[in-house]
Amino acid sequence: MAAFHHILAERRGDVLVVTLNRPDRLNAAPPAMFDELRAAIGALDGARAVLIAGAGRAFCSGADVGNVAQAAGDPGEATFEALSNHYNPALLAIAELPVPVVSAVRGPAAGIGCSLALAADFCVASDTAYFLQAFVNIGLVPDGGATWMLPRLIGRARAAEMMMLGERVRADTALDWGMIHKVVADETLDEAAFALAERLAAGPTAALGLMRRAVHRAAESDYAAAMHAEAQAQRAARGTADSLEGGMAFLQKRKPEFKGA
Repeated sequence: MAAFHHILAERRGDVLVVTLNRPDRLNAAPPAMFDELRAAIGALDGARAVLIAGAGRAFCSGADVGNVAQAAGDPGEATFEALSNHYNPALLAIAELPVPVVSAVRGPAAGIGCSLALAADFCVASDTAYFLQAFVNIGLVPDGGATWMLPRLIGRARAAEMMMLGERVRADTALDWGMIHKVVADETLDEAAFALAERLAAGPTAALGLMRRAVHRAAESDYAAAMHAEAQAQRAARGTADSLEGGMAFLQKRKPEFKGA
């Protein structure tokens, strides 16, 4: 695994664990951090699930806007460039991954950090976690796909509440709204999130990858197009060794041993 400056990346069995590693800044993310994230998940090297976490007491407090604000020239253009060429490509790369993704959130997941946490298939939060769209408080607008993601997760009214009022959404409220998968005690977060990633990695990951991408694309298609995409994905899944193993295990009344192929 390549050496990085802003993240840590390590294989733990079949799980690639990526940790945002600027704990002294609550993992505030400069553009280079998202470049490194994209590089890390682009080198799965056989990993069958990805876990994204933050070092220390935060997941990610948002973009490190200090560097962008101090850039020479038009600050609006600098922000557009950072989003278009660094942050957004990393989030799109997560959406296209062929394996499932889990995020482990403690403390703040704010701004682009909120978008990153919710880009995972499963967001596991500690009881210290909160989710924040604070852009309105500084005269900006949500980014990182938040305007696309939040209405689909929690509905238009609650998305407007998050984005236009700029207030913290605690983990228990996020769970109640259907925004995240699970809330656990802070001291058990790392173990619980990794156990879920490990469970997913032991599953039929070829099918899981097709499934997650179909769900993502269905949000922009009509009913008939979604069913056609499902049929295509089912055709691909049916041709995998995992599908054959699943069928044999069912007939033989045993637990399947999936290989991700």
